[in-house]
Amino acid sequence: MLRAWLKSQFGSGCDVDDITQEALVRVLEARVTREVRSPKAFLFVTARNLALMRARHLAVAKVDSLAEFDCSGIMDESVDVPHAVARAEELEMLTRAIQSLPNRCRQILTLRKIYGMSQKETAAELGIAEHTVEIQSVLALRKLDAYFKKHTAPRRGF
Repeated sequence: MLRAWLKSQFGSGCDVDDITQEALVRVLEARVTREVRSPKAFLFVTARNLALMRARHLAVAKVDSLAEFDCSGIMDESVDVPHAVARAEELEMLTRAIQSLPNRCRQILTLRKIYGMSQKETAAELGIAEHTVEIQSVLALRKLDAYFKKHTAPRRGF
């Protein structure tokens, strides 16, 4: 998936295999020194940064002319940067909120909301009663609501 994304974003002008390998090494090294909460996102951001650094190096070193290098995927001006940053922050907060849930609530929420399982399927998967799934789902949603109320500042209109 990473290789395909790199090819689509940076074209044939970058060495996808080298960047992929270097990104994987850096993610593994990072896991030794600290917890990586979202390894996939970390891998993609690392690969993007490596590709951009190589593109800059090529431009400075003039190894290849800029005319030969496909830079169309580097800057996507159609993306609203503040919106993208806000979305990334919201996803990070959601991840932290879900991680703060007790194990059973987190398991049930994940199976129901992320994997789309029904209440009956979730109960069968976890070996618990459907009523327990229902109660734990409500509890998870209440805990998430409390988490968001505690960790978000009231928005002010401008």
